[in-house]
Amino acid sequence: MIHQYKSNGYNIVLDVYSGSVHVMDDLCYAVTAVLNEQNEEYTEETLSEPSVLRALEERLGAVYKKEEIKEALLDIIELTKAGQLFVKDAFEDMIEAVKERKTVVKALCLHIAHDCNLACKYCFAEEGEYHGRRALMSFEVGKKALDFLIANSGNRQNLEVDFFGGEPLMNWQVVKDLVAYGRKQEKQHNKHFRFTVTTNGVLLNDEIQEFINKEMDNVVLSLDGRQEVNDRMRPFRNGEGSYKLIVPKFQKLADSRNQEKYYVRGTFTRENFDFAEDILHFADLGFKQMSIEPVVGDESDPYAIREEDLPAIREEYDRLARIIIEREKCGKGFNFFHFMIDLDGGPCVAKRLSGCGSGTEYLAVTPWGDLYPCHQFVGQESFLMGNVDEGIVRPQIADDFRSVSVYSKKGCRDCFAKFYCSGGCMANSYNFNGSLQSTYEIGCEMQRKRIECAIMIKAALAER
Repeated sequence: MIHQYKSNGYNIVLDVYSGSVHVMDDLCYAVTAVLNEQNEEYTEETLSEPSVLRALEERLGAVYKKEEIKEALLDIIELTKAGQLFVKDAFEDMIEAVKERKTVVKALCLHIAHDCNLACKYCFAEEGEYHGRRALMSFEVGKKALDFLIANSGNRQNLEVDFFGGEPLMNWQVVKDLVAYGRKQEKQHNKHFRFTVTTNGVLLNDEIQEFINKEMDNVVLSLDGRQEVNDRMRPFRNGEGSYKLIVPKFQKLADSRNQEKYYVRGTFTRENFDFAEDILHFADLGFKQMSIEPVVGDESDPYAIREEDLPAIREEYDRLARIIIEREKCGKGFNFFHFMIDLDGGPCVAKRLSGCGSGTEYLAVTPWGDLYPCHQFVGQESFLMGNVDEGIVRPQIADDFRSVSVYSKKGCRDCFAKFYCSGGCMANSYNFNGSLQSTYEIGCEMQRKRIECAIMIKAALAER
């Protein structure tokens, strides 16, 4: 499978099954396009047949000389011979083995607080209530959750625990107690916990910052960008904005972590399609690690992204990509999460085929100990898998998630981005289409654009 596109003056060709990326001149790009139209599985031998060259001359002879076309075809043949172009799909045959592999739980999202001190308008968690009631996780429930993780992690040594909400800092003592308990268990069970926390920063102070820097492998800081953007969508319950209170705290925390192992994470809506300005605002505030996510909501929501918004969003991603290149070249670079792409390694085959591991390797735990496939399914009783006392009592839910792959999803099979997004978010698929095996097409369109931009940035910076 070949994907070709033009971006910022570059002719980019991606061979999906080998992962090879090529920046081509106009002629080689055109030759590849003509060959790709035939949708054939080419080899060095088939490309060398005289009929192939004649067909190319018929299509391209009005613009290029025959000798030029022949030279370009020889280059394409060499790439094919090297396994970098027109590579056959070797992954579909692996899917059954991936589905049958023994999976262990390696990560928990602890809903330490189903409560929040902000009233964000787009919050899928309903200000922390998650379709239920406000509650704080007790130490006993959290302790059982960590015990469950250890008991179900098999031989895996590194385990991940994210303190999530609502707002986790509203239950800070329990967070500290659970970290201390986890550290004790590490030695007894030969495990290592990687703790993270996601916070809106309202309650952040020096004592909490010191603890975070000592114990948290990563921290996610929620901020939507410019003050007017943030305060419109992330106010306190009395309607006042949160920007002025939290920004100095976030700046201090990021600097105290040497601008590493954190993310400032925002959300853009249809009210700020100029979200590149929010990213630049983050950078001008001194942040180096950042992300702006597209809001996910029903079309009836006034802020939700709709299909007609996609052209403007694509243009803004293009603009942001050019800005990132300019900033990097002048020594003012920063990391934008969605443009960070590993063309040399990346996730293992199982991850590329089947996604994030929600429902199998990754589970969410409510304040009262219920287990769900991930934080976005919390409160949907049909996805209640069990609890920390009894463990998984509905294993068929895990089986349903395990059956999902980029080959089982019709919308993924012919998509060039499938090995980068691994089928996308299953919660979005279900919430918009009622099926884990579906796709959230608006999200897919944005993901495809982000991947194209990320690859183009790699090409541009490689020229330095």
